[in-house]
Amino acid sequence: MMIPRIPARPPRATSPAAALALALPLLLALALSACSKPADLPAMAPLPPTGAGATPQVADIDLTTQVRTALLQDEQLKAFDLAVITTNGDVRITGSVDTQAQIDRSLALAQAVPGVHSLHDEVMLKK
Repeated sequence: MMIPRIPARPPRATSPAAALALALPLLLALALSACSKPADLPAMAPLPPTGAGATPQVADIDLTTQVRTALLQDEQLKAFDLAVITTNGDVRITGSVDTQAQIDRSLALAQAVPGVHSLHDEVMLKK
């Protein structure tokens, strides 16, 4: 049994113009498809409110850190274990101190931090 032989094709002569004519549409299609993808942009932070009396928007963790730092750097309060909890700009201070003046001082320091909306005093006097 004989297997029929398929004649080989002669090599094509490819001119630079023919290669360019084939490559150009492919490159154009590739370039246009890459342009259609949306860029991955980082999420933008909300803009702070504007106008008279507007308080800047600060993340709760940043407010907690700033209030806690202010309390720890104060000579009258650094010896006391005061906890700071912040929710949506509302700061709550808990713990105990020796005098009413120290309670007042802790509240004044916390209120001076930019971004504090309201302050909840849960600091108690030691007995």
